[in-house]
Amino acid sequence: MDNDLSSESPRTRRAALLVLLLFAALWFGNLDYRKLVRPDEGRYSEIPREMAVTADWLTPRLNGIKYFEKPPLQYWATAAAYKVFGEHEWTVRAWPALTGFACVLMIVVMGAAVFGRAAGTYAGVVLASAMGYMFVAHIATLDMGFTLFMTLAMGGLLLGLSERTPERQRTWWIYAAWAGMALAVLSKGLAGIVLPLLVLGLHAVIERDFSIVKRVRPISGGLLFLAIAAPWFVAVSIANPEFPSFFFIHEHFARFLTKVHKRSAPWWYFAPILALGILPWLLTTLQAFTAAWRRNAAQPFRETRFLALWAAAIFIFFSASNSKLPSYILPIFPAVALLAGAYLATVASARLRWDVALYFAAGLALIIFAPQAERFAPDGEDIELFAAYVPWLRGAGAIIVTGAACAWLLSERHRTAAVLAIGFSALIAEQALMMGHDELAPRSSFHDMALEVRPYLRPGAPFYSVGTYEQTMPFYLKRTVTLVAFADEMAYGLQQEPQLWLPDIAAFERAWRMQRHALAIMPPQLYEQLAAGGLPMREIARNRRHVVAMTTVGEGK
Repeated sequence: MDNDLSSESPRTRRAALLVLLLFAALWFGNLDYRKLVRPDEGRYSEIPREMAVTADWLTPRLNGIKYFEKPPLQYWATAAAYKVFGEHEWTVRAWPALTGFACVLMIVVMGAAVFGRAAGTYAGVVLASAMGYMFVAHIATLDMGFTLFMTLAMGGLLLGLSERTPERQRTWWIYAAWAGMALAVLSKGLAGIVLPLLVLGLHAVIERDFSIVKRVRPISGGLLFLAIAAPWFVAVSIANPEFPSFFFIHEHFARFLTKVHKRSAPWWYFAPILALGILPWLLTTLQAFTAAWRRNAAQPFRETRFLALWAAAIFIFFSASNSKLPSYILPIFPAVALLAGAYLATVASARLRWDVALYFAAGLALIIFAPQAERFAPDGEDIELFAAYVPWLRGAGAIIVTGAACAWLLSERHRTAAVLAIGFSALIAEQALMMGHDELAPRSSFHDMALEVRPYLRPGAPFYSVGTYEQTMPFYLKRTVTLVAFADEMAYGLQQEPQLWLPDIAAFERAWRMQRHALAIMPPQLYEQLAAGGLPMREIARNRRHVVAMTTVGEGK
């Protein structure tokens, strides 16, 4: 029996190292397997590509256009990866994967420091195998880097305020928290400091302990925060005077208070996302939250209550926002994992069987209902792609059922082995689901069309994007395009530099007729309309969403 992981024997250390190596292999092994998909992976691959090409590390640009929606930390990291290793799918995803991996290790360390080694190990397993966390860690978005630094901020506050932390270490954890806030701000914006301070304030009010305000060293910590976070904001504002109003007003206050970004959703939007995202640990999480709020008068600072506030405050904050996307609540997951790890370390091993039963049922349902995936093909289009995904779904279901069966047999007497059986089987199944999703890539990636288009590219020849913008196209073509009658998220940048686009179709037609060699991508209906109207062009590539054409001006002369 290995319920407390208290042994420091060489055998235990070797087993821990083996588990870590296996985890790393599963985590990083397939970053280059899938093609990039729109919109996020296209956007967050192209902005750093342009930084690396132009050597302008100050002003982010998307398709050559100023793009001020987010700070630059992930852009810098990805551009650096391009410089060292080249432009690949895996270098696009390296930062989310590395920060996701580091966050798991951080949770293991923090959990062990506060609740004991077993709780830290279980917390790490829960976080690494939680479906929502694992998926986001393997997609090029900004949320995973933000979550790592939010975890450093919140975990630093937790350890800096906890009586269980040796007194000489508490100050360092507090400063680590301020550094985490600064890096979180550089990752995604002001939420990186607003959310930690919100949780801290709520904890002070609920616990009637306002001494923590002084204990977090607001003056010296605030100076550290500014030293890390402020330089880029000052420099980019000097170089681009329009930046502050757009970034701080439009991208923060307007995003939160209005529906300007057209991402509104009901107040309960994040509840099912969190429930699905924390699988296969849903039941453990619910019971851990219940246990977290129980009062223990012997503890001046209750760590489990702080963790519950960490999760609840972020959940409520984003639920109140008028801009919602599923990945916004990712910073909740580390807190949930710590609560679940502490709970698993204290309850009877047999209690784990409730999660095992739900896990088994989920795997069985995946096997049975996998063929229904074909019904998600809109209007019957690309049904063959969805059909190709079915074996991957069934395979993932089989892995889950097998892992659940092993965990059931182990749960009575070998809690750690049962937890690992659930965690590793879930991680393998989730990776299978992600790899299988590449079967659908022709619907959401320019990769295949880029292979057809590249032979027609010429240095310096214009490439127009008419009435559309395919986010993954610039990365795969290794060049920007000229937007025509389409601005979308680049509208503000185009207001600053209107010479970078053609605002209407008439301007495009005039420019097109003057070119001896040019390419254009557009929706199929628009291509048929322009070709019927006599615009000199011929099709060189097509899929259901786009046609790529080249000019025929001068042909036959």
